[in-house]
Amino acid sequence: MDFEKVKMKIPAEANIIIGQTHFIKTVEDLYEVMVNSTAGGKFAIAFCEASGPCLIRAEGNDEELKAIAIENANALGAGHIFVILLKDAFPLNVLNDIKNCREVCSIFCATANPVEVVIAETEQGRGVMGIIDGFKPKGIERERDIKLRKEFLRRIGYKL
Repeated sequence: MDFEKVKMKIPAEANIIIGQTHFIKTVEDLYEVMVNSTAGGKFAIAFCEASGPCLIRAEGNDEELKAIAIENANALGAGHIFVILLKDAFPLNVLNDIKNCREVCSIFCATANPVEVVIAETEQGRGVMGIIDGFKPKGIERERDIKLRKEFLRRIGYKL
């Protein structure tokens, strides 16, 4: 078994969601989830089919995001993995709906941070072993940090 680290491309001011699913209609069902959950948001989905023709299936409402989602999915090359890129919306707006999609098995990450995916490869294929989301902690939150966190959440409209 070989291991590889694959760095995801995330456009400026975009978020990425990576997960695993199990069926060819996933790309269409996730499209419906996204279009119904991201009023005004831009998004793209790329899905690595794991049987039959083993194609990367893609949908979205933004061609630039779609091209990058396909590039990310191709770099991962792991069966039944999907990559969603979104702008003008946050994963928080869509995660529960994605989790409730019948085909979705799990979500590995949802973030705007730099992401590296640890891939294992065998003779049969490739699979996601884990996600490296962002950076390791640099310290413990202090009073000033608490104040900044609360101000940020209010500035982006997630708290009163």
